[in-house]
Amino acid sequence: MPEGHSVHRIAGQFARHFVGSKCRISSPQGRFGDATQIDGRTIVRSYAVGKHLFLEFDTGDSLHVHLGIFGAWDFAGAMQLDDTVSAAVGRMGQTSGRGTVVGAHEDSLASIGAPRRTRLRMGEHDMVGVETGTFPPDPIGQVRVRILTADAVADLRGPTVCEVVSVVRVAEILDDLGPDPLVDRKGEERFLVRVKRTATPIGRALMNQKIVAGIGNVYRAEMLFRARLNPFLAANALPDESLRALWRDWVGLLKIGVKTGQMLTMDGLTPARKRAALANRDDRHWVYRRAGQPCRMCGTPIVLDIMEARKLYFCPTCQGVTA
Repeated sequence: MPEGHSVHRIAGQFARHFVGSKCRISSPQGRFGDATQIDGRTIVRSYAVGKHLFLEFDTGDSLHVHLGIFGAWDFAGAMQLDDTVSAAVGRMGQTSGRGTVVGAHEDSLASIGAPRRTRLRMGEHDMVGVETGTFPPDPIGQVRVRILTADAVADLRGPTVCEVVSVVRVAEILDDLGPDPLVDRKGEERFLVRVKRTATPIGRALMNQKIVAGIGNVYRAEMLFRARLNPFLAANALPDESLRALWRDWVGLLKIGVKTGQMLTMDGLTPARKRAALANRDDRHWVYRRAGQPCRMCGTPIVLDIMEARKLYFCPTCQGVTA
């Protein structure tokens, strides 16, 4: 499932290329009946909170999207390079031997969300901002929503939530969500209050979007390892300083994710190791997807467990401490 950094990057794409423009809204798949409510209207604001995207229109209504496990946005047209692509010097869009993009398209600006084999037909550094054929391109696959301006198009496939909502409903959704570091100035205090209310394991609490918004399976595993915290400790039993440290680490990791497009959770890397980490997920994380492999710190085999039907990775030695 795309995590918070990806949704903030999607919001950034809409802010750069769609906000201020009158949009044609359609549903090539035919499953989005709300399209007529916002067709022909102007997007005035684009923002993300956790894993939720909001596109606000001049009517006051907003398009609310949650990608879930299978959702993704594909962008085409006059997309402009940003710092992420400029700094990549050709790395973005590299493929593995099977023809899929290493890192599951994490750093893509043309396609953000769940990975798909059919997405990028060439390296993104070749296609972004370059005419690649007739505009707009024909929809590919089951496109739930198409948002089209004079020179840019965004196609949405496979979302869990896709709906037009009122100002009142937006407020209700936001009130129900935990804090997001990029939009909540008092997020640390809100996080502390909400996590102290639950005796659930901290590994479960970090995935609860009502406690903290945007953290998914990857960030959960990596944050707990970085903090040397056992995932099964009761959340409300942790000292305040441990919880504040978790929040502050999330702030830093989220900013890195938005900037690079990748969940880079290992720090202190040499330039060569950082290049390797940016190029390949296998070199990017401490414990995530490393079950049975030696811990990078102590050599103990990484454990794979299940918590609420989600895979949980941790080091039983490094994270065996109580707090």
